[in-house]
Amino acid sequence: MLALQEVDTAIDRLRHRKGVLEAGGELGAARAEADAAERAYGELRLQIDAMARDQLKFEHEIDSLTQKAAAEEKRMYDGSIANARELESLQHEIENLRKRRSDREDELLALMEIREDLESKASAAEARTSELRAAAEAVGGDANRELTSIEQDLATRADERAAIVPDIDPELLELYEELRPQKKGVGAAALVDGVCQGCHEKLSAMEVDRLKHADGVKRCEYCRRILVL
Repeated sequence: MLALQEVDTAIDRLRHRKGVLEAGGELGAARAEADAAERAYGELRLQIDAMARDQLKFEHEIDSLTQKAAAEEKRMYDGSIANARELESLQHEIENLRKRRSDREDELLALMEIREDLESKASAAEARTSELRAAAEAVGGDANRELTSIEQDLATRADERAAIVPDIDPELLELYEELRPQKKGVGAAALVDGVCQGCHEKLSAMEVDRLKHADGVKRCEYCRRILVL
């Protein structure tokens, strides 16, 4: 009876594992993780692209301010303006252009530092995505190989069960089959040192002695599983 229980427990575990693999649980989890990493990488690339556009705008504005300031300086010193007030106004304009250019240069520098940090993160995210994609593909291959192995093990266990069943009393076998669905797959358990290995409850010395001398099927007084002394 215990040999049958051992085989049935092994079959139950193999079938459960087979169900998990066929449902794609592990493969699905691996792919989901890779998808999440790819989305994170994509979001970083979008931020970098937006910063690249902002950087280009700053560079164009700085270049425009530089050219405008240079043109105004040329006017200031080429002798075309003689009026003092106009020269003073032009001087203020040049200083304003230079300040605006300096501000833009500071903003551009800060932007470039942020972009550099994002580029570093994007590089790491891209590598992580590739790593997870490869892992997901490996899981798929491993799952197929494991399924093949499980099918072989199930066939072996089925042969073992078929060899054991004829030696068991039909009524005892029927009781065992009825108990298994009710007892989480365990219909029979050993009694070791007075402890039922099915529910792990310790039977009284009186009960153990009664079971030893009783005829017929022996059952745990707590969980009602079939006991094998």
